[in-house]
Amino acid sequence: MAAVVSNSSGTELYMDPTKDLCINDVVLSTPQCYAEEETLVQSPADNNARNRNETSIVTEIASSAAMGQSAEGNLPSSDMKLWTSQRDSEVKLRLEDSGVASLPPVTIHQLFQESVNKYGDYLALASKQGDQWHKLTYKQYYEQCRKAAKGFIKLGLERYHGVGILGFNSAEWFIADVGAIFAGGFAVGIYTTNSAEACHYVAQNCEANIIVVENQKQLQKILQVQDQLPHLKAIIQYKDELKEKRPNLYTWNEFMQLGKDIPDSQLDQIISSQKPNQCCTLIYTSGTTGQPKGVMLSHDNITWTAAAAGKTVRLREATDMQETVVSYLPLSHIAAQMIDIWLTMKYGGATYFAQPDALKGSLANTLREVRPTAFMGVPRVWEKMQEKMKAVGAKSSTIKRKVATWAKGVGLETNLKKMNGSAPHPMKYHVAKKLVFKKVRKALGLDRCTKCYTGAAPITKDTLEFFLSLNIPVYELYGMSESSGPHTISLPDAFRITSCGKVISGCKTKIHQPDSDGSGEILFWGRHVFMGYLNMEDKTYESLDEEGWLHSGDIGKHDENGFLYITGRIKELIITAGGENIPPVPTEDALKEQVPIISNVMLIGDKKKFLSMLLTLKCNVNADTGEPEDELTPEAIGFCRQIGSKATLVSDIVGGKDMAVYAAIQEGVNSINQKSTSNAQKVQKWLILEKDFSIAGGELGPTMKLKRPVVAKMYKDQIDSFYQDAVTPTENITPPK
Repeated sequence: MAAVVSNSSGTELYMDPTKDLCINDVVLSTPQCYAEEETLVQSPADNNARNRNETSIVTEIASSAAMGQSAEGNLPSSDMKLWTSQRDSEVKLRLEDSGVASLPPVTIHQLFQESVNKYGDYLALASKQGDQWHKLTYKQYYEQCRKAAKGFIKLGLERYHGVGILGFNSAEWFIADVGAIFAGGFAVGIYTTNSAEACHYVAQNCEANIIVVENQKQLQKILQVQDQLPHLKAIIQYKDELKEKRPNLYTWNEFMQLGKDIPDSQLDQIISSQKPNQCCTLIYTSGTTGQPKGVMLSHDNITWTAAAAGKTVRLREATDMQETVVSYLPLSHIAAQMIDIWLTMKYGGATYFAQPDALKGSLANTLREVRPTAFMGVPRVWEKMQEKMKAVGAKSSTIKRKVATWAKGVGLETNLKKMNGSAPHPMKYHVAKKLVFKKVRKALGLDRCTKCYTGAAPITKDTLEFFLSLNIPVYELYGMSESSGPHTISLPDAFRITSCGKVISGCKTKIHQPDSDGSGEILFWGRHVFMGYLNMEDKTYESLDEEGWLHSGDIGKHDENGFLYITGRIKELIITAGGENIPPVPTEDALKEQVPIISNVMLIGDKKKFLSMLLTLKCNVNADTGEPEDELTPEAIGFCRQIGSKATLVSDIVGGKDMAVYAAIQEGVNSINQKSTSNAQKVQKWLILEKDFSIAGGELGPTMKLKRPVVAKMYKDQIDSFYQDAVTPTENITPPK
């Protein structure tokens, strides 16, 4: 049975799920539309001949069987829109007539209840307390969430109001999140790196009735702005003892007892009134280019995405073999939330919580102890692993280094052949696996891990090939908060170096207005596409076009096999004074690969006569504060020795003190300039900064993604100095002193 759609003229069309659709732009995995016997679809080569508004892909809900029902059997009205900016609105769901996108919609509670029925006695959450792991089964986890929901109701949580959660990953974080949803509120993660003012913005925007904080440090932020939050009724601290008693301030244990007189029937009535097409969670963007936006995710956004993504990556149900993950990335970010909370819940996985100082060094110990079956690391995590492994390798004996080099060559060759379709496993591969690969995996705690992922920021080809050479393929995935997390994913039998894979089951990708190279803005379609931005109708309309496609703001293209490659972001695109468009990431990554001492690079040149760069060097990080230190990393020191430098500190180099390092960097710049297709793409000036970028310093976001506007503002004087001369400098300039 074909699903009914309509075009802009009102003509009824039909979706044939067996055919592909191309509407002006390039579309993958889309049903073909036809009106009676006449096809309305053209091939990709003829895309430009059609107006992009000619077909509106708005899937009507054909029947209650296709839609699925909430606990009370409520169905959305047929005249609903696909998007909203109102907290209490419902949206039309993007169901298809067949396949994964036709799965019946369910609420968070329905998903959890199904998991409890399947995996009730299986391990759900594990928290380290001293030397012991405190564990909760799925039954216990569910009951704790109900207790939390009753506590929120007792504290006066209003429907469609926020419960802010400010703290490091923990069982309490999960329970507060799910409990808030059960109680009819919104779960709202707040980044632990936020200032008091940033916390105020989020809490005020979501009209938070309750805020859950980890400790005294986070509590102080809320207390500073408490008087400016008219909707706030209570604060709950889930770790450590309270330093002082205050009205409406509770410990976690006190909070969990508050709702004991709330009858189950009262909570069940709230739960049964919830619908899959209503908002349940707010994910706030990092706000690098303005105020953070509250991304409204529906029950269906979350529950369907968990089901579809899990199916795509072939997650196993706990009844078959339980998946295990380590939770350490910020839960206020959609990637961590989707993997750690929702995917594990859907498939009965076990989530172990890392220590709060995970990104400062303790993560390695947790990985070795837990030995996860799936691991998600942002690029900087993989890069740090790479640096440490290189440092250890440099101290090995000559024989061990030679064996490792040989094994890595074998590993890279074998995995590249496998990637391209052949699967040779010669004897030398098995020898390398026994001598090196197994030992490396065990040392990293990844000996059971069959799914290593990266996302949230660009990763270099050098890092991907480094791990591939050690027989640890790191699969890229791509998505955004507005797509409930993943949109494309790489798989063991379908991946390419530097590609972020193919679209997940039940979703669609379109390249909007592709140029001669096939590059254009990446557009998303699917049940994972968000409801809208809370209280921001104009921003919602900017992101969702009239057909309902989500405009990602990213530039990319597909290869002949359908693999997606990201080439940059529209907002990051540098447009020089001469009008040339230059994506910064490829140039930045190329220099980091050329010169291993470089940690971070930011290309500059928007509305300028030429390109310049800010550079930082690889240095150690203070384990307590997260601040970069003056001491170079072992890898950086090793590089210095190779080029004849005796430097051990960043301060030994900056300001032109070590010309050997400056010459090496200039050589790297010259190398990438030689590969430039025009003079406008050549880097003319650069400067080494005194400190590396960091989350603590504000230059990097919570997932260690470069915050370009922040860096540009912080180093405005240095950037301005590049362009004080009216005359464009020549190539191969003398390094600045």
